[in-house]
Amino acid sequence: MNAEREDRMARVLRGALAGLVAGVAASFAMDRFQAAVSALTPSDGSDDGDAEPATEKAADGVAEAVTGHEVARPDKPLAGQGVHYAFGIGLGIAYGIAAEYRPAVTTGRGAVFGLGTATLFDEALVPAAGLGDVPWKAGASSHLYSYASHLVFSGTAELVRAQVAETLRPAG
Repeated sequence: MNAEREDRMARVLRGALAGLVAGVAASFAMDRFQAAVSALTPSDGSDDGDAEPATEKAADGVAEAVTGHEVARPDKPLAGQGVHYAFGIGLGIAYGIAAEYRPAVTTGRGAVFGLGTATLFDEALVPAAGLGDVPWKAGASSHLYSYASHLVFSGTAELVRAQVAETLRPAG
């Protein structure tokens, strides 16, 4: 019985550590992908490019809850990045642990996970929290950008998670 408990604990720790590393790498890959797409996307002259990102709005919410004040304008991009990485790391840890117990979550080298997270978070929870437009008000390019970004995240997460988990797996 004790060996079973130790095995469960080892799986949770392996999944959490692999997921943490994967979450950092995947958040970085997603960030770089989004920066590259933004740099290549011509501005149409609308004010949409000036809209505050959901991560910065979320950072304001956290700052207001903790300090009673929004994040200072010059600090918003960094605070938004902090939210992006914190969320990505948390998602990576959950994914890593889930993959230890239910390998089906890695289907399509993480693609199903990416499509699921884009749908759940960007299409449902972000608008429900008032951090972004409801899906029917966002343009097709916004949806494509969201899904592509999450596929980059999840593909990177799975690649890194699998490598780290294998490295941590006991020999034999």
